[in-house]
Amino acid sequence: MPENILIAIAWPYANAEIHVGNITGSHLPGDIIARYHRLKGDRVIMVSGTDSHGTPVTVRADEEGVSPLEVYRRYHAGFLELFQGMGISYDLFTSTHTENHFKVSQSIFLALKENGYLYTETRPQWYSPKASRFLPDRYIEGTCYICGAEGARSDQCDTCGNVLEPEKLLNPRSKVDDSTPELRDTEHYFLDLSKLEPDVAEFLRARKSYWRETVIGESLGKIEADGLKPRPITRDLDWGIPVPVEGWDGKSLYVWFEAVIGYLSAAIEWAHINGTPKAWEDWWTNPEAKAFYFIGKDNIFFHTAMWPAELMGAGEKFMQIFAGENDRRLTLPYDVPANQFMNLEGRKISGSRNWAVWGREALTRYDPDPLRYYLTINMPETKDSDWDWAEFVARNNNELVANWGNLANRVLSFCYKHWDGHVPDVDTSTLRDADLSLLTVVESGFQSVGDLLEAVHPRAALQEAMRLASEVNKYLDTSAPWFEIKKNKDEAAKSVYTALKAIDSLKVLFAPFIPFSSEKLHAYLGYGEPLFGEQYVETVNDGLGEHTALRYRGVEGLQWKPSDLQPGTLLQKPAPLFKKLDESVVEEERARLGK
Repeated sequence: MPENILIAIAWPYANAEIHVGNITGSHLPGDIIARYHRLKGDRVIMVSGTDSHGTPVTVRADEEGVSPLEVYRRYHAGFLELFQGMGISYDLFTSTHTENHFKVSQSIFLALKENGYLYTETRPQWYSPKASRFLPDRYIEGTCYICGAEGARSDQCDTCGNVLEPEKLLNPRSKVDDSTPELRDTEHYFLDLSKLEPDVAEFLRARKSYWRETVIGESLGKIEADGLKPRPITRDLDWGIPVPVEGWDGKSLYVWFEAVIGYLSAAIEWAHINGTPKAWEDWWTNPEAKAFYFIGKDNIFFHTAMWPAELMGAGEKFMQIFAGENDRRLTLPYDVPANQFMNLEGRKISGSRNWAVWGREALTRYDPDPLRYYLTINMPETKDSDWDWAEFVARNNNELVANWGNLANRVLSFCYKHWDGHVPDVDTSTLRDADLSLLTVVESGFQSVGDLLEAVHPRAALQEAMRLASEVNKYLDTSAPWFEIKKNKDEAAKSVYTALKAIDSLKVLFAPFIPFSSEKLHAYLGYGEPLFGEQYVETVNDGLGEHTALRYRGVEGLQWKPSDLQPGTLLQKPAPLFKKLDESVVEEERARLGK
């Protein structure tokens, strides 16, 4: 029976371009799992958007001397271009700067407030006498009081990964003007996470059996060691969502609190755009729905502890406030398969030092499928991985081109030439044991590859699909229809038909990972309807004005199944699926780094 699957992917900040580490960390694995479930016939919505608010955007705007709105819109447009080019098939990629998101976020805030999980408290916060304003956490850098690392933000240290208490930061300085800030009192709303700690801990323990150890260790381990402590959810910042309480002008909802609400608000926006305003409830108030969150390891705790706490704390009150409905709670995460980091040529990726492979730039030199393939086969699922240009070229040439691409192209080209552009018209009842054995092996991939994707192991799933492609190459080495045809064309026809059937099944097994080449192969094999739908950019109007969004129009029908290729089917003239890369690419690309 079809399942309702929500694919929720980390929202990129509108202050920097997206690099390969970001892509393999969240966007690509989410897309692979979404495409698999669509092929399987499940009801899927994949959502994300540009994280438009918060200090990363205002810091960038201050540096450039422009408005935060201008910065957000520029980076948002680049994200849409990248995801279309890479085939990241969002049902909706929107932004947090929409009237809908404001309303949903404020409703969550009010639900938590009415349920008694919010309180106000006056605490010291860093203030710049020079700028005459309070400075949000990302405007302050200093020395981490836990590990001693320099360059720690006042709210989080990227070196040790700990969430920090801002007032404890050592040697603080303002990123705006390098002045020394001082602590002054300011009032804010706090989310009392300590009240929700028992429920969050129980939620995590219930998922220990199938969540990644790295994720459970990061989330449950922290709670058992330190507990959940109250955290402020408002900031002294104009750029953001206003606090929906009278007398709180000039303050906004803290971005850590409101950005995760985007997974919910994006689903609601998707439903409204489609003209089915209540459809989002099939994923968000349905206890049988499965919500998968794809993030990097630096965001684990926010998604495994704090976001569930927000959802639990809002409870039924959110639906009463937002939708006028009772007795319905929001769906908690089913899985948070967070990835580790991808490094580059043995060093940590650094945007400021241009030690990065930028997504949009890479697409100007390479087709998307080779990039997707390498990012998947090298995906940092349980430990950090490394992008190496020599390995990228080798994987492309030895695996995509020589193993899979050459297999598909030589069989289709041979068939197209010798059987007048048709699948050989064989009597399938006369297939030999070797033919039937190969088809059984390849078709078993729908179970083995499917099981790995169900468990969110894309890397192993792709390795299994490539292993099955190697089995077809072994079969052809033995049957050798290019020599067999000289002696007995009927026997050669059986070998070619068997290989085409296997290739047709492999095309589907590879489709979640390398969809562009799979679509080409699908057409070469004579199919009229595509495997997947189409992506497009749509302009959406709401109370904050127009914004652009990436959308996806799906294809109906179950397609995660073995080949049903019929003898005599008319083929399209084939062409190579992939390009061999010259070894000179390695040094050319390495020379670009750090400049």
